[in-house]
Amino acid sequence: MAVLYYDNYNRTHLLILSFSILFFSFSSRLVNSGFHGERRRERVHGYHYDELNNFSEDQEGGLTLLSGAGYDPEAHPSFLSSINGDRDEEFTEAEPSVLSFKGIEDLRSAKPRSVIFNVDDFGAEGDGIHDDTQVFEEAWEKACSYKGPALFLVPERRTYLIGPIRFLGPCKSNLVIQISGTILASDNRSDYRKDPRHWIVIDSVDNLLVEGGGTIHGNGQIWWRNSCKINKSLPCKEAPTAVTFYKCKNLMVRNVKVQDAQQMQVSFEKCSEVTASDLTVTAPEKSPNTDGIHVTNTQNILITNTFIGTGDDCISIESGSHNVQIEELTCGPGHGISIGSLGDNNSKAFVSFVTVNGAKLSGTTNGVRIKTYQGGSGSASNIKFQNVDMENVKNPIIIDQNYCDQKKPCKKQKSAVQVKDVLYQNIQGNSASDVAIDFDCSENYPCLGVKLQNVRLQRADRVDEEAKAICNHVELTETGVVFPRCPDYHLKHDEL
Repeated sequence: MAVLYYDNYNRTHLLILSFSILFFSFSSRLVNSGFHGERRRERVHGYHYDELNNFSEDQEGGLTLLSGAGYDPEAHPSFLSSINGDRDEEFTEAEPSVLSFKGIEDLRSAKPRSVIFNVDDFGAEGDGIHDDTQVFEEAWEKACSYKGPALFLVPERRTYLIGPIRFLGPCKSNLVIQISGTILASDNRSDYRKDPRHWIVIDSVDNLLVEGGGTIHGNGQIWWRNSCKINKSLPCKEAPTAVTFYKCKNLMVRNVKVQDAQQMQVSFEKCSEVTASDLTVTAPEKSPNTDGIHVTNTQNILITNTFIGTGDDCISIESGSHNVQIEELTCGPGHGISIGSLGDNNSKAFVSFVTVNGAKLSGTTNGVRIKTYQGGSGSASNIKFQNVDMENVKNPIIIDQNYCDQKKPCKKQKSAVQVKDVLYQNIQGNSASDVAIDFDCSENYPCLGVKLQNVRLQRADRVDEEAKAICNHVELTETGVVFPRCPDYHLKHDEL
């Protein structure tokens, strides 16, 4: 018995000792990562740091974060697991594979050292009055050319006034742009003489993460007042897009606010492997052409958990875009979600594999729309609008192959962009107009393979009147509960 008691005693102490080692090891990790213990925060060149983390001055003029600077992939789970979702068998052929963001995952993995290039260290005023454009350019050149993980920092609680600027790559390593403060656009239109279409351009930068919780403010009022859509007596001129991502691969943009752009707010052009998440994009309802997010010539892009309220399309998708995934979108005010316009000026356009899965639209001019000009060619195909709620939306479901955006009536033409394989599934809500479903398709190139499944749309303000559907030149299938229904008009494929 004595021997047995002695063994149990030692075993108990060994367990206590093991637990103590694990506890102090875990506590130490918490302290080193800045989540435990007393902190003393001080300001060093505009960057707030924790005394529990160690910093050292870098020869390149940046500030090296020795611990706590890495991006932990476990702390930021991938959005990719929910991209494909449940697929209808009819729409699975030749569907794109799951997106791959190897460069971003490398960026988010824990790095031992990350050099901080704070714009304040380069002499930025940050008062919203003095022009900090040149300082931003100098800081960017250093960050982009640094041979190691780098962080380009726009500090919090400060406003930086800048004119047109291009952050040009390629850069020598993975890079983080952390916008914690406010970047404010110059409203002097003469600053934009060289390039009237762009304010901030991020060009050819791969493996880039943009985040920080700050604001990009387009200061667009002067452009709106001088728009031909506001003042009919003025000629129509270009205005700058606030932020353009151009030819970027493996790009992640998250937790940033963009507001009051001069024209379009955020544009992804000729990019690939993109995630955009937790964005807030806003402009007044009457601000002209202020599309929230514009996607053109871009492949493999996921837009998720985003709020957009603006004066034009919440999201617009144009030619050359393939595998566009939109999830958990809140939209309104604005013109809804638009594919197009496509085929303008007799051009050839292609958009394929667009999925909207989970969206709430409120008070918008349109809901989910496909719009093409007469005279164009190409196709818009394999498109899904799923799980969409609409509240007081003027045109909830619309395909317009006779789109015309000019004062004079557009010339009638025979050719058209082919619209085919479009699914509307689990869409409900109410319409602010009599017509809740409007398929105005081409006589020569009818819409093919359009499917309505579990669609319920009522009138918003007139409970005594039913919403209507108009269906011209469309091959249509309806399953489940569909309301309103096309009035005894179903064009079968063999009749086209």
